[in-house]
Amino acid sequence: MRVAVMTAPGQVHVEDRPDPQIIEPTDAIIRLSATCICGSDLWPYRGVEKLEGPQPMGHEYADIVEEVGAAVTTVRPGQFVVGSFFASDNTCEICRAGYHSSCIHREGVSGAQGQYMRVPLADGTLLATPEVPSGDLIPGFLAASDVLGTGWFAAVAAQAGPGKTVAVVGDGAVGLCGVLAARQLGAERIIAMSRHEARQRLAREFGATDIVTERGEEGVTRIKDLTGGLGAHSVIEAVGTQESMMQAIGSTRPGGHVGYVGVTHDVQLPGMGLFFSHVHLHGGPAPVRRFLPELMRLIGERHIDPGKVFDLALPLDQAADGYRAMDERRAIKVLLHP
Repeated sequence: MRVAVMTAPGQVHVEDRPDPQIIEPTDAIIRLSATCICGSDLWPYRGVEKLEGPQPMGHEYADIVEEVGAAVTTVRPGQFVVGSFFASDNTCEICRAGYHSSCIHREGVSGAQGQYMRVPLADGTLLATPEVPSGDLIPGFLAASDVLGTGWFAAVAAQAGPGKTVAVVGDGAVGLCGVLAARQLGAERIIAMSRHEARQRLAREFGATDIVTERGEEGVTRIKDLTGGLGAHSVIEAVGTQESMMQAIGSTRPGGHVGYVGVTHDVQLPGMGLFFSHVHLHGGPAPVRRFLPELMRLIGERHIDPGKVFDLALPLDQAADGYRAMDERRAIKVLLHP
């Protein structure tokens, strides 16, 4: 099969590799007609995260089951399924508490930027749609496997809801899906922090009521100006840098909540400032599987269309061009067709 492989920072190649096989009886093999590049893939691409050797890329997936192991009972070949970037058993005590991405048996998935992929713990990880969806819905279901589920978790962690003002730090696909989630959860006011016109337009389409272009301390000041000097009730942090985290905490009113889902890199929190802020922090790798039943229903019934975050579509063999486009912020999120 063809699969995108990162061999070094800035170096992505599409190679022929053996098709994945069933290894454990709990595995499933998925055939992919659409896949995508994630913002978190840019960390190793930029050299921030170390590669331990050539790495098949991709952890977002939604498509047809090709084969299942002997122990798999909840999905079958021919079904359209969505799964998360962490495989989970969906039965352990941590999963039952809603934190599938910390499942005691969790496994990472990889190689989704290809034609086929192996999914471990298929019964707990995969959720099937009632029927194979029409092609125009596939980008939305693909978004549900990571960026929508992650943005949704960020909004839930930030306790976005009726009567709340929500600020969103980060205008990538996760931040934009956080805007969409905050609107669906009933937030009264949603402030998207963005300097990019195309992303601002999509943020407004997803439910943003205000746009703030300033960053850092200037961004914090602007948020407070818009909220009577208090700050937002709920803030979504969807970047993962020192500046974005401090911007998020600074934009939150005392007693407010920050939902952080940007993969943190070299973030250090000032203890005394955090102590006196009275700000709640909650986040981490999103337990996407927890939210999939509701998200898939909303997408299938066409109440939401998170697939709009894909603003560039390319053949899989042009994956390197897709990485460059996202690295240079010429694309929000790239869809790849194997």
